[in-house]
Amino acid sequence: MSTHQSGSGRVGICFPDRPDFPTLLAAAKQADAKGFESIWVFETRLARDWVSQAGAIAAVTTRAKIAPGVTNSWSRPAPIMAMTLATLDEMAPGRMMLGIGAWWEPLASKVGVDRRKPLTQIREYVEVFDRLMALERVTYHGELVHVDDLELDLAEDRPRIPMHIPVLIGATGPKMLHAAPQFADGVLLNFMTSPSYTADAVARIRAGAKEVGRDPNTVVHPQIIACAMDEDGDRARDVSREMLTMYLGQQPHIGLASGLSADYVAELHDRMGGWPPEPGGLQRAMALVDDTVVDQFTASGTPDECLAAARRYVDAGAEYPIPVVLTPETTMEIVEAFADFT
Repeated sequence: MSTHQSGSGRVGICFPDRPDFPTLLAAAKQADAKGFESIWVFETRLARDWVSQAGAIAAVTTRAKIAPGVTNSWSRPAPIMAMTLATLDEMAPGRMMLGIGAWWEPLASKVGVDRRKPLTQIREYVEVFDRLMALERVTYHGELVHVDDLELDLAEDRPRIPMHIPVLIGATGPKMLHAAPQFADGVLLNFMTSPSYTADAVARIRAGAKEVGRDPNTVVHPQIIACAMDEDGDRARDVSREMLTMYLGQQPHIGLASGLSADYVAELHDRMGGWPPEPGGLQRAMALVDDTVVDQFTASGTPDECLAAARRYVDAGAEYPIPVVLTPETTMEIVEAFADFT
Protein backbone atom coordinates (compact mmCIF):
# COMPACT_ATOMS: atom_id res chain seq x y z
CA MET A 1 0.00 0.00 0.00
CA SER A 2 1.13 3.52 -0.70
CA THR A 3 2.02 6.09 1.93
CA HIS A 4 -0.31 9.06 2.36
CA GLN A 5 0.54 12.49 3.71
CA SER A 6 -1.94 14.99 5.12
CA GLY A 7 -2.15 18.53 3.82
CA SER A 8 -0.58 17.83 0.42
CA GLY A 9 -2.99 19.97 -1.61
CA ARG A 10 -5.14 16.99 -2.58
CA VAL A 11 -8.90 17.45 -2.64
CA GLY A 12 -12.12 15.64 -3.50
CA ILE A 13 -15.73 16.62 -4.12
CA CYS A 14 -18.93 14.98 -2.90
CA PHE A 15 -22.52 15.30 -4.09
CA PRO A 16 -25.42 14.54 -1.73
CA ASP A 17 -29.00 14.76 -3.06
CA ARG A 18 -28.03 17.86 -5.07
CA PRO A 19 -27.45 19.50 -7.55
CA ASP A 20 -29.56 18.45 -10.54
CA PHE A 21 -27.89 15.84 -12.73
CA PRO A 22 -26.75 18.11 -15.60
CA THR A 23 -24.98 20.34 -13.07
CA LEU A 24 -23.61 17.37 -11.13
CA LEU A 25 -22.08 15.85 -14.25
CA ALA A 26 -20.67 19.19 -15.40
CA ALA A 27 -19.10 19.69 -11.97
CA ALA A 28 -17.70 16.15 -11.92
CA LYS A 29 -16.16 16.69 -15.35
CA GLN A 30 -14.66 20.00 -14.24
CA ALA A 31 -13.29 18.50 -11.02
CA ASP A 32 -11.72 15.71 -13.04
CA ALA A 33 -10.10 18.21 -15.41
CA LYS A 34 -8.85 20.28 -12.46
CA GLY A 35 -7.04 17.30 -10.97
CA PHE A 36 -9.33 16.45 -8.06
CA GLU A 37 -8.29 13.23 -6.35
CA SER A 38 -11.76 11.76 -5.97
CA ILE A 39 -15.46 12.21 -6.64
CA TRP A 40 -18.00 10.85 -4.16
CA VAL A 41 -21.78 10.51 -4.11
CA PHE A 42 -24.11 10.13 -1.17
CA GLU A 43 -26.57 7.34 -0.67
CA THR A 44 -28.51 8.93 2.12
CA ARG A 45 -32.08 8.51 3.31
CA LEU A 46 -34.12 7.38 0.27
CA ALA A 47 -33.05 10.19 -2.06
CA ARG A 48 -30.60 8.83 -4.68
CA ASP A 49 -28.79 5.55 -5.05
CA TRP A 50 -25.04 5.70 -5.53
CA VAL A 51 -24.69 3.17 -8.36
CA SER A 52 -26.63 5.19 -10.93
CA GLN A 53 -24.66 8.31 -10.08
CA ALA A 54 -21.28 6.58 -10.13
CA GLY A 55 -21.93 5.07 -13.54
CA ALA A 56 -22.88 8.45 -14.97
CA ILE A 57 -19.79 10.09 -13.46
CA ALA A 58 -17.56 7.33 -14.81
CA ALA A 59 -18.86 8.07 -18.30
CA VAL A 60 -17.82 11.75 -18.23
CA THR A 61 -14.48 11.53 -16.36
CA THR A 62 -11.11 9.98 -17.09
CA ARG A 63 -8.83 10.13 -14.07
CA ALA A 64 -10.50 10.89 -10.69
CA LYS A 65 -11.38 8.04 -8.36
CA ILE A 66 -15.11 7.45 -7.84
CA ALA A 67 -16.88 6.10 -4.75
CA PRO A 68 -20.04 6.12 -2.68
CA GLY A 69 -19.68 8.21 0.43
CA VAL A 70 -21.07 5.89 1.75
CA THR A 71 -23.31 2.98 0.88
CA ASN A 72 -24.33 0.42 3.49
CA SER A 73 -23.34 -3.18 4.15
CA TRP A 74 -26.86 -4.51 4.68
CA SER A 75 -29.07 -3.79 1.68
CA ARG A 76 -26.79 -5.36 -0.94
CA PRO A 77 -25.19 -8.74 -0.14
CA ALA A 78 -21.42 -8.82 -0.58
CA PRO A 79 -21.58 -10.84 -3.85
CA ILE A 80 -23.99 -8.31 -5.38
CA MET A 81 -21.74 -5.47 -4.26
CA ALA A 82 -18.76 -7.26 -5.80
CA MET A 83 -20.64 -7.63 -9.09
CA THR A 84 -21.53 -3.93 -8.99
CA LEU A 85 -17.93 -2.84 -8.42
CA ALA A 86 -16.63 -5.23 -11.07
CA THR A 87 -19.09 -3.68 -13.54
CA LEU A 88 -18.09 -0.13 -12.62
CA ASP A 89 -14.43 -1.13 -12.85
CA GLU A 90 -15.10 -1.98 -16.50
CA MET A 91 -16.39 1.55 -17.00
CA ALA A 92 -13.63 3.28 -15.02
CA PRO A 93 -10.69 0.84 -14.82
CA GLY A 94 -8.65 1.23 -11.65
CA ARG A 95 -10.67 4.24 -10.49
CA MET A 96 -13.38 2.74 -8.29
CA MET A 97 -13.37 2.70 -4.50
CA LEU A 98 -15.97 1.41 -2.06
CA GLY A 99 -17.02 3.66 0.80
CA ILE A 100 -19.19 1.54 3.05
CA GLY A 101 -20.75 1.90 6.47
CA ALA A 102 -22.97 0.07 8.93
CA TRP A 103 -26.11 2.13 8.12
CA TRP A 104 -28.23 3.96 10.68
CA GLU A 105 -31.48 3.82 12.55
CA PRO A 106 -34.36 4.19 12.10
CA LEU A 107 -33.90 3.81 8.35
CA ALA A 108 -32.51 0.26 8.57
CA SER A 109 -35.42 -1.09 10.60
CA LYS A 110 -37.94 0.84 8.51
CA VAL A 111 -36.88 -1.17 5.45
CA GLY A 112 -36.91 -4.46 7.36
CA VAL A 113 -33.20 -4.85 8.19
CA ASP A 114 -32.27 -6.29 11.58
CA ARG A 115 -29.04 -4.37 12.04
CA ARG A 116 -27.05 -6.43 14.57
CA LYS A 117 -23.41 -6.36 15.65
CA PRO A 118 -22.39 -3.83 12.99
CA LEU A 119 -18.65 -4.19 13.51
CA THR A 120 -18.76 -7.97 13.18
CA GLN A 121 -21.04 -7.78 10.16
CA ILE A 122 -19.01 -5.23 8.21
CA ARG A 123 -15.74 -7.02 8.94
CA GLU A 124 -17.18 -10.27 7.57
CA TYR A 125 -18.74 -8.44 4.64
CA VAL A 126 -15.47 -6.81 3.59
CA GLU A 127 -13.61 -10.13 3.79
CA VAL A 128 -16.08 -11.78 1.43
CA PHE A 129 -16.09 -8.75 -0.89
CA ASP A 130 -12.28 -8.67 -1.10
CA ARG A 131 -12.05 -12.39 -1.82
CA LEU A 132 -14.63 -12.18 -4.58
CA MET A 133 -12.83 -9.21 -6.16
CA ALA A 134 -9.67 -11.33 -6.07
CA LEU A 135 -11.67 -13.85 -8.17
CA GLU A 136 -11.60 -16.52 -5.50
CA ARG A 137 -14.31 -19.14 -5.32
CA VAL A 138 -15.76 -18.36 -1.89
CA THR A 139 -17.53 -20.36 0.75
CA TYR A 140 -17.79 -18.38 3.95
CA HIS A 141 -19.91 -18.87 7.05
CA GLY A 142 -19.44 -16.10 9.55
CA GLU A 143 -21.68 -15.01 12.36
CA LEU A 144 -23.72 -12.73 10.11
CA VAL A 145 -22.45 -13.14 6.54
CA HIS A 146 -22.88 -16.42 4.67
CA VAL A 147 -21.80 -17.32 1.13
CA ASP A 148 -21.82 -20.74 -0.50
CA ASP A 149 -19.61 -21.69 -3.44
CA LEU A 150 -19.65 -18.37 -5.31
CA GLU A 151 -17.30 -16.55 -7.64
CA LEU A 152 -17.63 -13.57 -9.95
CA ASP A 153 -18.47 -14.56 -13.50
CA LEU A 154 -17.43 -11.21 -15.04
CA ALA A 155 -18.62 -10.04 -18.43
CA GLU A 156 -18.13 -12.19 -21.52
CA ASP A 157 -14.63 -11.86 -22.98
CA ARG A 158 -13.38 -9.90 -19.97
CA PRO A 159 -9.98 -11.22 -18.83
CA ARG A 160 -10.10 -12.85 -15.42
CA ILE A 161 -7.68 -10.48 -13.74
CA PRO A 162 -8.11 -9.97 -9.97
CA MET A 163 -9.24 -6.50 -8.96
CA HIS A 164 -8.34 -4.56 -5.85
CA ILE A 165 -11.07 -2.06 -5.00
CA PRO A 166 -9.94 0.05 -2.03
CA VAL A 167 -12.47 -0.19 0.79
CA LEU A 168 -12.96 2.81 3.07
CA ILE A 169 -15.14 2.36 6.12
CA GLY A 170 -17.59 5.12 6.95
CA ALA A 171 -16.70 5.00 10.62
CA THR A 172 -17.85 7.41 13.31
CA GLY A 173 -17.73 5.58 16.65
CA PRO A 174 -14.51 4.78 18.50
CA LYS A 175 -14.71 0.98 18.07
CA MET A 176 -15.19 1.16 14.31
CA LEU A 177 -12.44 3.77 13.92
CA HIS A 178 -10.00 1.60 15.86
CA ALA A 179 -10.91 -1.61 14.04
CA ALA A 180 -11.17 -0.33 10.45
CA PRO A 181 -7.40 -0.42 9.68
CA GLN A 182 -7.41 -4.11 10.61
CA PHE A 183 -9.63 -5.16 7.69
CA ALA A 184 -9.98 -2.23 5.28
CA ASP A 185 -7.82 0.16 3.28
CA GLY A 186 -8.93 3.15 5.28
CA VAL A 187 -11.66 5.31 6.73
CA LEU A 188 -13.88 7.98 5.22
CA LEU A 189 -14.20 10.44 8.10
CA ASN A 190 -17.78 11.53 8.62
CA PHE A 191 -19.14 14.99 7.97
CA MET A 192 -21.12 17.13 10.40
CA THR A 193 -18.30 16.55 12.86
CA SER A 194 -15.78 19.02 14.29
CA PRO A 195 -12.03 19.37 13.75
CA SER A 196 -11.50 18.27 17.37
CA TYR A 197 -13.39 15.09 16.53
CA THR A 198 -11.13 14.61 13.51
CA ALA A 199 -8.00 14.81 15.67
CA ASP A 200 -9.39 12.18 18.04
CA ALA A 201 -10.59 9.96 15.17
CA VAL A 202 -7.21 10.00 13.42
CA ALA A 203 -5.49 9.08 16.69
CA ARG A 204 -7.82 6.09 17.04
CA ILE A 205 -7.20 5.03 13.43
CA ARG A 206 -3.44 5.19 13.91
CA ALA A 207 -3.63 3.25 17.17
CA GLY A 208 -5.71 0.55 15.50
CA ALA A 209 -3.19 0.23 12.69
CA LYS A 210 -0.25 -0.04 15.07
CA GLU A 211 -2.05 -2.71 17.08
CA VAL A 212 -1.94 -5.08 14.11
CA GLY A 213 1.53 -4.07 12.95
CA ARG A 214 0.37 -1.91 10.08
CA ASP A 215 2.08 1.34 9.14
CA PRO A 216 -0.49 4.03 10.09
CA ASN A 217 0.62 6.12 7.12
CA THR A 218 -0.84 3.51 4.78
CA VAL A 219 -4.37 3.99 6.16
CA VAL A 220 -6.34 6.26 3.83
CA HIS A 221 -8.39 8.82 5.82
CA PRO A 222 -9.90 11.70 3.83
CA GLN A 223 -12.79 13.67 5.32
CA ILE A 224 -16.11 14.71 3.86
CA ILE A 225 -16.98 18.24 5.02
CA ALA A 226 -20.38 19.90 4.70
CA CYS A 227 -19.85 22.94 2.48
CA ALA A 228 -22.30 25.76 1.77
CA MET A 229 -20.67 28.55 -0.23
CA ASP A 230 -22.06 31.95 -1.12
CA GLU A 231 -20.73 35.49 -1.33
CA ASP A 232 -23.40 36.16 1.29
CA GLY A 233 -21.85 34.17 4.12
CA ASP A 234 -24.94 34.41 6.32
CA ARG A 235 -27.09 32.86 3.61
CA ALA A 236 -24.59 30.00 3.26
CA ARG A 237 -24.67 29.37 7.00
CA ASP A 238 -28.46 29.21 6.92
CA VAL A 239 -28.28 26.46 4.28
CA SER A 240 -25.82 24.49 6.41
CA ARG A 241 -27.94 25.06 9.49
CA GLU A 242 -30.84 23.17 7.92
CA MET A 243 -28.74 20.17 6.88
CA LEU A 244 -26.80 20.13 10.15
CA THR A 245 -30.00 20.21 12.20
CA MET A 246 -31.42 17.33 10.19
CA TYR A 247 -28.31 15.17 10.70
CA LEU A 248 -27.86 15.95 14.38
CA GLY A 249 -31.54 15.30 15.03
CA GLN A 250 -31.74 12.10 12.97
CA GLN A 251 -28.35 10.58 13.68
CA PRO A 252 -27.49 11.63 17.25
CA HIS A 253 -24.27 9.59 17.33
CA ILE A 254 -22.69 12.17 15.02
CA GLY A 255 -23.20 15.08 17.42
CA LEU A 256 -22.35 13.03 20.47
CA ALA A 257 -19.07 11.94 18.86
CA SER A 258 -18.08 15.60 18.51
CA GLY A 259 -18.83 16.42 22.13
CA LEU A 260 -22.32 17.87 22.00
CA SER A 261 -24.26 17.14 25.16
CA ALA A 262 -26.73 14.29 25.20
CA ASP A 263 -29.44 16.67 26.45
CA TYR A 264 -28.87 19.07 23.54
CA VAL A 265 -28.96 16.29 20.95
CA ALA A 266 -32.06 14.78 22.55
CA GLU A 267 -33.87 18.13 22.42
CA LEU A 268 -33.01 18.48 18.73
CA HIS A 269 -34.44 15.02 18.11
CA ASP A 270 -37.58 15.73 20.12
CA ARG A 271 -38.27 19.02 18.35
CA MET A 272 -37.85 17.33 14.95
CA GLY A 273 -40.04 14.41 15.89
CA GLY A 274 -37.69 11.73 14.58
CA TRP A 275 -37.28 10.68 10.97
CA PRO A 276 -38.98 11.67 8.80
CA PRO A 277 -39.45 14.95 10.71
CA GLU A 278 -42.91 16.00 11.86
CA PRO A 279 -44.47 18.91 9.94
CA GLY A 280 -42.63 22.00 11.15
CA GLY A 281 -40.27 19.88 13.25
CA LEU A 282 -37.13 20.75 11.33
CA GLN A 283 -37.81 24.47 11.66
CA ARG A 284 -38.40 24.12 15.41
CA ALA A 285 -35.12 22.29 15.85
CA MET A 286 -33.15 24.74 13.71
CA ALA A 287 -33.78 27.42 16.29
CA LEU A 288 -31.37 25.56 18.59
CA VAL A 289 -28.49 25.55 16.07
CA ASP A 290 -26.74 28.91 16.13
CA ASP A 291 -23.85 30.16 13.96
CA THR A 292 -21.29 28.94 16.48
CA VAL A 293 -22.45 25.35 16.01
CA VAL A 294 -22.66 25.77 12.23
CA ASP A 295 -19.08 27.06 12.07
CA GLN A 296 -17.87 24.27 14.37
CA PHE A 297 -19.33 21.47 12.25
CA THR A 298 -19.25 22.74 8.64
CA ALA A 299 -17.33 24.77 6.09
CA SER A 300 -19.84 27.53 5.42
CA GLY A 301 -19.71 31.10 4.19
CA THR A 302 -17.74 32.93 1.54
CA PRO A 303 -15.18 31.03 -0.57
CA ASP A 304 -12.36 32.18 1.71
CA GLU A 305 -14.29 31.15 4.82
CA CYS A 306 -15.01 27.70 3.37
CA LEU A 307 -11.37 27.11 2.44
CA ALA A 308 -10.20 28.25 5.86
CA ALA A 309 -12.63 25.89 7.56
CA ALA A 310 -11.48 22.96 5.39
CA ARG A 311 -7.87 23.68 6.34
CA ARG A 312 -8.80 23.31 10.01
CA TYR A 313 -9.85 19.70 9.34
CA VAL A 314 -6.61 18.99 7.48
CA ASP A 315 -4.61 20.62 10.27
CA ALA A 316 -6.45 18.28 12.68
CA GLY A 317 -5.23 15.26 10.73
CA ALA A 318 -7.61 14.61 7.80
CA GLU A 319 -5.68 13.31 4.81
CA TYR A 320 -7.46 15.68 2.46
CA PRO A 321 -10.84 17.49 2.38
CA ILE A 322 -13.88 16.41 0.40
CA PRO A 323 -16.38 19.29 0.39
CA VAL A 324 -20.00 18.11 0.25
CA VAL A 325 -22.02 20.46 -1.96
CA LEU A 326 -24.92 21.91 0.04
CA THR A 327 -25.57 25.00 -2.14
CA PRO A 328 -26.46 23.59 -5.57
CA GLU A 329 -26.51 27.01 -7.25
CA THR A 330 -22.82 27.51 -6.37
CA THR A 331 -21.67 23.99 -7.26
CA MET A 332 -19.26 25.15 -9.94
CA GLU A 333 -17.93 27.88 -7.66
CA ILE A 334 -17.15 25.25 -5.01
CA VAL A 335 -15.20 23.24 -7.58
CA GLU A 336 -13.28 26.31 -8.69
CA ALA A 337 -12.51 27.45 -5.14
CA PHE A 338 -11.24 24.05 -3.98
CA ALA A 339 -9.23 23.46 -7.15
CA ASP A 340 -6.59 25.70 -5.59
CA PHE A 341 -6.79 24.17 -2.10
CA THR A 342 -3.40 23.96 -0.37
